[in-house]
Amino acid sequence: MKIALLGAGHIGETIARLLRNSGHYDVTVFDKNEKALSALSEEGIKVQAVQEIGPGAAAMVRGFDAIVNALPYHLAIPAAHMALEAGCHYFDLTEDVAATKEIMRIAEGSRTAFMPQCGLAPGFIGIVAHHLAKGFDTLQDVKMRVGALPAFPTNALKYNLTWSVDGLINEYCHPCECIHDGSKIDALPLEGLEHFSLDGTEYEAFNTSGGLGTLCETLAGKVQNLDYKTVRYPGHRDLMQFLLDDLQLKNDQEKLKDIMRKSMPATMQDVVLVFVTVSGMKQGRLVQEVFARKIFAERDGARPLSAIQITTAAGICAAVDLFRQGKLPQQGFVPQEAVELPAFLANEFGKAYQQSRQVESIG
Repeated sequence: MKIALLGAGHIGETIARLLRNSGHYDVTVFDKNEKALSALSEEGIKVQAVQEIGPGAAAMVRGFDAIVNALPYHLAIPAAHMALEAGCHYFDLTEDVAATKEIMRIAEGSRTAFMPQCGLAPGFIGIVAHHLAKGFDTLQDVKMRVGALPAFPTNALKYNLTWSVDGLINEYCHPCECIHDGSKIDALPLEGLEHFSLDGTEYEAFNTSGGLGTLCETLAGKVQNLDYKTVRYPGHRDLMQFLLDDLQLKNDQEKLKDIMRKSMPATMQDVVLVFVTVSGMKQGRLVQEVFARKIFAERDGARPLSAIQITTAAGICAAVDLFRQGKLPQQGFVPQEAVELPAFLANEFGKAYQQSRQVESIG
């Protein structure tokens, strides 16, 4: 399968290596960062410098089977339009709700497949929640929690940059789709604060945008309450609320991003937490089922990988691979709910999520 991979950043380079090393893919990486491209080229990965992403640049990807987009979220719509014009299948990692809705529109009547939101959240978290939900006669609550956290927090925010700061601020600033008492609503970001513990560690969780993917539409009329929250260490939410609301930096997001890039070091020593609870009726009993994972960074190899690199790249690579195998719809819009969890976890890429135990069902 011939892949045009857009983006040579930390996630993009990981995707390129995973797909190339599997032996099933002929990968060419497109980016404007010639230094990043040069590093991949030295490993024998095909690269091509490009300055423009969008329909006007469709010629550069004609002849490829699929576009895999690992660029920042604001380039998702131009990249999807490029895929449509070039006649390529399309996969991305976007958490942006508006971008996903536009991609759904683009996919209407298309002879090629469009599958956004293929990462961790949205992505794997929705696959898990949908899988658990299918086992209930009637659904009451579906709660989805994900955190990409530093293993060794040292600052007041108890956070390091483990992924795109653009995506981070975007999810902190936009309305959060959810279902409450059977009705779809938009909740405020950073609200809905809650606390929980897992394996002896205390966490907080609060509303952020985009993590539900298309589950609001899929489970509409079937569930009483459905929500997604980002997990952080206690105290993070209050400080972010101070920055965004009290200091009004939500109205100057570029300044906040610049501050965070200059003052908050990135880390490769992180952990990804996935925590899903689903409750409802089974055979006349009220039952709750829980799925939990902790995925850790890989530090021992020649090329260390952060947990967020592992989980995000594994998510989109597994989606592409299941598509190649004919296990997903081959045209139109493809939601994450189309992926069967057992098939994902059995996939050569999806196995990355097997690092940590699953908490058994309780009820």
